[in-house]
Amino acid sequence: MSLLKVSNLTTRFHTRNGVTTAVDDVSFAVERGEILAIVGESGSGKSVTCYSMLGLIPMPPGKIESGSAMFEGRDLLAMSESELRDIRGDEIAMIFQDPMTSLNPFLSIGEQLVEPLIYHRAYSRSEARVRAIELMEECGIVRSAERFDSYPHEFSGGMRQRVMIAMALITEPKLLIADEPTTALDVTIQAQILELVAKLQDSHDLGVIFISHDLAVVKELADRVLVMKQGQVVETNVTQALFSAPQHPYTQELLAAVPKGQKQSNDLTADSILLDVQGLTTTFLDRNSGQRFKAVDDVSFRVQKNEILGLVGESGSGKSTIGRSILKLVEADSGAVIFDQQDLLPLSQRQMVPLRRRMQMIFQDPYASLNPRMTVFDTLAEPLLYHGLATRKNVEGKVLELMDDVGLDRRAIKKYPHEFSGGQRQRIAIGRAIATRPELIIADEPVSALDVTIQKQILDLLVELVKKHNLTMLFVSHDLSVVRALCDRVMVIQHGKLIEFESTEQLWKAPQQQYTRDLLSAIPQID
Repeated sequence: MSLLKVSNLTTRFHTRNGVTTAVDDVSFAVERGEILAIVGESGSGKSVTCYSMLGLIPMPPGKIESGSAMFEGRDLLAMSESELRDIRGDEIAMIFQDPMTSLNPFLSIGEQLVEPLIYHRAYSRSEARVRAIELMEECGIVRSAERFDSYPHEFSGGMRQRVMIAMALITEPKLLIADEPTTALDVTIQAQILELVAKLQDSHDLGVIFISHDLAVVKELADRVLVMKQGQVVETNVTQALFSAPQHPYTQELLAAVPKGQKQSNDLTADSILLDVQGLTTTFLDRNSGQRFKAVDDVSFRVQKNEILGLVGESGSGKSTIGRSILKLVEADSGAVIFDQQDLLPLSQRQMVPLRRRMQMIFQDPYASLNPRMTVFDTLAEPLLYHGLATRKNVEGKVLELMDDVGLDRRAIKKYPHEFSGGQRQRIAIGRAIATRPELIIADEPVSALDVTIQKQILDLLVELVKKHNLTMLFVSHDLSVVRALCDRVMVIQHGKLIEFESTEQLWKAPQQQYTRDLLSAIPQID
């Protein structure tokens, strides 16, 4: 008997705008000790399929129209809420994609980890603490005993994801549903987590449903793959067969969109420097120790005009802090950031206002960085009006031009962020960033949460915009395959220090530092 057998599952959402079929007659099985990957674009029904089984979709507007989900002979869809609650977090555990919205900001990390052990397994608080610290260490959280009482906002994105994984595994469930569990992680930590999941799956005969848009990760980890499109299963096969000979055109399209190889060379001249960073140091206060630590430690580099410069390193290495320090979104302690021959660090926020038009940022999470109360029109019009680049009379025309630039349907001009997919929201964020026709854009993990086909569209869009508008870009990413396909040169950051800086292909062919070699060797490969 299969650990889980889903038959003819159909889930629809009933709204004022009509009925949407999110999951359409889906059937599959998961065996004990098997890892089944579910892949497909955003909106294909991957997550809704799993949420439906566990009673996690909002009803209404959601409604499970038909089907069954037999878990060890018990139909999850026929259970009461109290019966499901006993199974969730104990026999079936879930790792959610966004740890910041999944973790309780008012409870310490430790408190959230011990809760399932106390609730489901009747551990004493002291026993639960010991087990939680052990698993935190196992999931790569350093100084776990010290960080047990820290809060989610004190962890980086990758560290929060590790906490979520520890929380899911702590009761040693029979079935683990992992919804994009490595999206926020750099390649070395991703490799550790995937190895951990595979080890636990093997040692505990654990069944795993692995939802992902990273096909290279899926190839390394999964035993079988199920491909979904528009709520339907279009192909399923053992992993090796699916990757070597995909049958469905949609599967072939997904595989073709995976970043491969190198960027075409870009002629850069060393005397055309747009940004000169000298000895940049930024410190933060560690609440636990009361000491300040260096998030960015004496970093120096130059960015040439029309260059896309990659910035890579593990979570917590200081990548994002470098970008934010350059734009004075966080205050640096020392150094110089010379933009067009002017040092930005001594300037006040008021003095920075005219320069903000020339320097923009694309944030990692467009849903968090876009105002949910503002339409696309309001979002794109605001920087144009604020910087005097449009008037009330002509602003709509300029907004429509921006929408054309980033590939948004003009008819969506009055829609709000929640009415768009993740890829569309990222296009809005890019449109806002280029609205002022900046010379420098800092892109902080702009494609990390996107599936491969949308990711390819966004990367192609960025390259096109760099050429069309003569942009210069600092591209922060943990996805080294993307960096190789996009960037002219690459900087490698470790513990806040710049340890290697080279042209992209030279770095790939002959990395000088062991840390860089470790990063490159951890990249999952399709070929």
